[in-house]
Amino acid sequence: MTKIGYARVSTADQDTSIQVEALKAAGCDVIRQEKASGTTTEGRGELATVLDFLQAGDVLVVTRIDRLARSINDLLHIVTVIKGKGATIKATEQPFDTGDIYGELTFNLLGVFADFETKLRRERQMEGIAKAKAEGVYKGRKATIDAAAIRQMRDEGMGATAIAKALGIGRASVYRILDAAEE
Repeated sequence: MTKIGYARVSTADQDTSIQVEALKAAGCDVIRQEKASGTTTEGRGELATVLDFLQAGDVLVVTRIDRLARSINDLLHIVTVIKGKGATIKATEQPFDTGDIYGELTFNLLGVFADFETKLRRERQMEGIAKAKAEGVYKGRKATIDAAAIRQMRDEGMGATAIAKALGIGRASVYRILDAAEE
């Protein structure tokens, strides 16, 4: 039986050292860590490596369930992969072990709460943005495409494909700006 630790933080300016220390204290033989959002499994190469590496009898150890996933669908997928390999999951800060039915129940409940927390955070963020927009404080992301340059190139006779290529943008962006100028 191998104990494999997985540590994850969401952004590059965060640090995994506290998780790594907890995983070492839990007796992990191998610890993989990465800095990537937990809202999806896309782009999480270390998690993919851990899931590929797991074998029957191994234990995947995390500090908390939200280090694995923040979406119930992703969490269920991860658990299905782990169980399919005959491995189990344990958390150092949450009392569960998927090796028994009570641990599995706790695990599923924690996953639902992590998913709920993510959705609540997103909802609060959207409310804050709507309020800021209503107050005229939030104007959205600054434009990265020079609309005047696009219109000037068009007036000089360039087509959408040539403009897009010259500016390093997509043709759809060129059309969107030209259509907005005509309204």
